[in-house]
Amino acid sequence: MNISYNWLKEYVDFNLTPDEVAAALTSIGLETGGVEEMQTIKGGLEGLVIGEVLTCEEHPNSDHLHVTTVNLGSGEPSQIVCGAANVAAGQKVIVATLGTVLYSGEESFTIKKSKIRGVESNGMICAEDEIGIGTSHDGIIVLPADAVPGTLAKDYYNIKSDYVLEVDITPNRADACSHYGVARDLYAYLLSNGFEATLKRPSVDEFKVDNHDLDIDVQVENTEACPRYAGVS
Repeated sequence: MNISYNWLKEYVDFNLTPDEVAAALTSIGLETGGVEEMQTIKGGLEGLVIGEVLTCEEHPNSDHLHVTTVNLGSGEPSQIVCGAANVAAGQKVIVATLGTVLYSGEESFTIKKSKIRGVESNGMICAEDEIGIGTSHDGIIVLPADAVPGTLAKDYYNIKSDYVLEVDITPNRADACSHYGVARDLYAYLLSNGFEATLKRPSVDEFKVDNHDLDIDVQVENTEACPRYAGVS
């Protein structure tokens, strides 16, 4: 059974890594065969930050490139050569900083310091298809004016990753055939090993019964197979 690491944390407060959780579950009889990271966007937007374009000038050796200086929220502004027609001073943009790995399908490339037509470039101002949040390549992403330079793109877009734990449930452990069941066992493990932990039970507030006067008509058609039937409404 696949168990979400993030979902477990909704039921139990703990500071174990996914691999440590897998080892803990295995030690108490819930053998965990593997841990796999799941990302809503490949790469998780790591290395991408919000920048503010301070200046934008025409490239001296090109009729379509621009030379920009971009405030990344800390340190000196970065000089970045950009080929997008819609780039302009004053914009808030998404910047892939040096060392960032960007993905295109199964291929990837790393942002490096380079010279473009003889002008140094220290990053990349991105379009939405270049970072995996959309398909448009009509121009760079222009964010609202209140976007704060230096903010991580993954935080701005609320990108989260998760880990899936492959738990082998034996036939005698039907109680562990749910996230809450596994969370309860993990909670017991944490307490017995000296960890501070709190078990948060799922809310049942949405399951209120509005009508207690429901008539239920039950007819037993085969009294030999079912000599007695009882129920509570």
